[in-house]
Amino acid sequence: MTRPVDRDAENGRDREKEQRVVPAAVPEPLQEQIQANFIVVIHPGSKSLRMGRATDTLPLSVPQVIARRHKQPGQRRHEDQCLLREGLNAADSNEQRQNGLKMVDQVIWSKKMSNGVRRTPVSAEQARLYNRQIRPAVLDPNSKVKWTNTSHQPEYLVGEEALYVNPADCYSIHWPVCRGHLNIHSGPGGSLTAALADLETIWSHALQKLLEITLKDLKYYRCILLIPDICNRQHMKEVVNMLLVKMGFSAVAVHQESVCAMFGSGLSSACVVDVGDQKTSVCYVEDGVSHRSSRLCLAYGGSDVTRCFFWLMQRAGFPFRECQLGNKMDCILLQQLKESFCHLDQDISGLQDHEFRTCFPDSPVLLYQLRLGDEKLQAPMALFYPAAFGIVGQKMTSLLHRSQGDAEDAHDEHFLLTTQSKQDQSSKATTDRKLFPKPAGFEGETDMCDPSEKGYLTQDLDLGHAQAECLVGGADAEETLSALLSRKTAMTQFEGKALGMDKAILHSIDSCASDETKRKMYSCILVVGGGLLFDGAQEFLQHRVLNKMPPSFRRLVENVDVITRPKDMDPRVIAWKGGAVLACLDTTQELWIHQREWQRFGVRMLRERAAFVW
Repeated sequence: MTRPVDRDAENGRDREKEQRVVPAAVPEPLQEQIQANFIVVIHPGSKSLRMGRATDTLPLSVPQVIARRHKQPGQRRHEDQCLLREGLNAADSNEQRQNGLKMVDQVIWSKKMSNGVRRTPVSAEQARLYNRQIRPAVLDPNSKVKWTNTSHQPEYLVGEEALYVNPADCYSIHWPVCRGHLNIHSGPGGSLTAALADLETIWSHALQKLLEITLKDLKYYRCILLIPDICNRQHMKEVVNMLLVKMGFSAVAVHQESVCAMFGSGLSSACVVDVGDQKTSVCYVEDGVSHRSSRLCLAYGGSDVTRCFFWLMQRAGFPFRECQLGNKMDCILLQQLKESFCHLDQDISGLQDHEFRTCFPDSPVLLYQLRLGDEKLQAPMALFYPAAFGIVGQKMTSLLHRSQGDAEDAHDEHFLLTTQSKQDQSSKATTDRKLFPKPAGFEGETDMCDPSEKGYLTQDLDLGHAQAECLVGGADAEETLSALLSRKTAMTQFEGKALGMDKAILHSIDSCASDETKRKMYSCILVVGGGLLFDGAQEFLQHRVLNKMPPSFRRLVENVDVITRPKDMDPRVIAWKGGAVLACLDTTQELWIHQREWQRFGVRMLRERAAFVW
C-alpha cells in the first residue's frame, strides 16, 4: 500500500535545503580548466591599482584616482587630499608631534654606528642657516609638462590624466579607496554609490585602455580580487557585485592580500607585514591560511612618512617655500623626495648636501640645493614612533571583529553560535560556572541578570566557524574562553592608540595560541608593500624585533629573518604576483563564484566559496 505524501512538509524541506546549501547544479562547469590569459588579477590599493592577466610577468600600475567633470556651472570643486587627513589640526596635535620626534631623536643619538662610534648630533638649526640662503636656479624657462587637455570636455579622466587636471578646470578629484576601505565621507562624491561608481569607471578604463579588453568581452574572463585581511564586509560584497553584475565578469574568486603575498614570495609560513601608502597590516600566514587572531591594521603608512618628512624639511628651512600639502603637484614632488633621500641606515651621519628639481605644468624647471641631516632618518622612524605623525582623535589600530551579519545570509557564524546542540550548551554553562562562580547567597538567581550581559564575552569578538565550534569544546572550553576574554581586553587596550610597527608585530605574534606558532612568526617576517622601501630597513626592523622579543623566545628562535625583497622582486607587486600564481592552481577551481550563482544566492556564495572564513 502506498503511503500518502505530505506535500507541504516536503516543500518546506526543499526550501530549507535551498537556503542552507548552495547547489552545485549550476550551468557553469565549476571544474573546467580555465586558460590563465583569460583571468584578470586585480589588486586595488589606497593609492595605486595593480591589474594584469594571470600570465603577465608584472602588473600594470596606475594611480587609482578619477577626475569627474562638474555637471552644473558654478559647482563647488572638491578634491580628496593626498597627504592631509583628519586629526592633524587638533589642539594638541603639534605637541604630540614634537613629543614623538623627541623620542625619535633620543633613539638616534643613543645608538652607536656599526664602527662603534656614537653619532654626531645634528640640529635643524645648522641646516636651516644654509637652506635659508638658497635661491633656485632656472634650468629651463619652459618645463614642457602640460596640464591634461580638457578642451573636449570629457566626462571623466583616470590615473595620470586625472592627477594633471588643471585646478582651474571644472573637475573634482576623487580617490575611491582610503586606508584599505571605500572612501566614504560627508563631502561630494563620498557616498557608497559614488565610491563604487568611481571604482567601476577606473577599473573599466584600465581594462579597456591598458589590457585592451573590451567590456562586452568580460563575459569570457574571470577575476581574482585581492582584499585586505581586515575589511568592511559590506563594502567587499558591493565590490564583488560590481564585478559580476555591473561589469560582467563570468566569475570572481576572492583572496586575502597576506595569503597572496605568501604565494608570491614562495614561503610556507611567515609573519606578513604589508606597509602600504595609507595603512599597515600585520598577520601570520601558515600553509595558505591567515590566522584570524593575529590580524591587526594600523591606520598609517607611506603617505604619513611623506608628510612627516615635509614638516622636518620645513623645520630645516626647506628652500621650496611655496610647497603646500594641499597641492597635488607638490605632493607628488614630496613623495619623490622621500623616496630619494630617506633611509633607515644609522651609519649615515652628519649634514649632507642634495639637490632636486621642480618641474610643474606651465612653469620653469627650477634647481634647488638642499642640506639635510637626521631628517632623512627621523621621518621613516616615525613608523615606529607614530606619535610623530601628530594624529589626534582618530582610530589608529584595528583588530578583527566579528561580522555584524548580513540580512541576505541567514546561516552565517551567528547562526552557528545560536543553533548548537543542547549538549554543547550544557558544556558551555559548566565552563561558565567554573570561570565565573556566583557569590554565596546568589543561588537560584541564574536568570535574573540582564540577558544582554550573558553574551558579553563573545559580543564583539572574532569567532569563525572553527572558533564557534571550539568555544564549547568540553575540556578545552575554559582555555578558549580565557583566550577570548584576553582578546577582548586587548581590543579595548590597543584600538584607538598609535601602535608602532615593531610593537604591532610583537602584539600580532603574542596573539597566537602556541609557542611553536610564535617561534615560526619570529623566525620569518615578510615585509611587502611600498611604504618601507628605505635603505637599511631590513636590518633596522630586525634589530627592533630582536631587542623587544620576550627573553623566553630568544633561546628558542635561532634567527629573526626579515625579508624585504623576496626573490629580488619589487615588494609592491608581491601580493599581485601571488594572486596570479593562485589563479593557475587546480584548487582555485573550487573558489570561483559564477555570475548566475551570485545573482541567485548573493553574499552566501562568499561564505561558501571564499578560501577563508567570511
